[in-house]
Amino acid sequence: MPIVNIGMFEFYVSFDYDIMFVFNIRLGGIPLDAVTGWLPALTFILGLLAIILEIFIIPGFGVAGLAGILLIGWTVALVTVDFSQATEALVLALIATILIFIVSVILLSRFNFWQRVTLKEKQHKDTGYAAVQTGLGRFLGGTGITLTPLRPSGSAEVDGHRLDVVTEGEYIAAGSRIEVIKVEGSRIIVRVLRK
Repeated sequence: MPIVNIGMFEFYVSFDYDIMFVFNIRLGGIPLDAVTGWLPALTFILGLLAIILEIFIIPGFGVAGLAGILLIGWTVALVTVDFSQATEALVLALIATILIFIVSVILLSRFNFWQRVTLKEKQHKDTGYAAVQTGLGRFLGGTGITLTPLRPSGSAEVDGHRLDVVTEGEYIAAGSRIEVIKVEGSRIIVRVLRK
């Protein structure tokens, strides 16, 4: 009775005098059984944990995902009778994956899948959407008054323009006189105006 049965893969673990791991691959109805020691069980479990870690905890595709794939591939190589059999199984799996990917892309494009799951509306400036402001360097050295408390970010009016500003870390109360001391891209850094 398999502990895990995923498609053509069946995984057994039995605890006797030694941990025995059976990895049963069914390719075209032909079972390829291998009984080995603890190393394939360890590499499979570590590979599965690495892939789970990559999917649920670490965002992106990085070291944990690649390590998981390599460990599961190593497990397949360890449990097969000879290395050529393991290489053949991995190459067949890779070819099947590439073919399924290509067929999926063709079918999804034929049924306009991407148009159904993407946003069709455009964001226009007249409806309130605005890109990053450019030319904010003209406010460098300018003075103004805070419209909201800055803790450390908020709004201020500088030279007659309402701007999103940030302090160097300190709190500035609303209604305080400020001066622009630095502009970094779209970030305007201010401090309390010294009298």
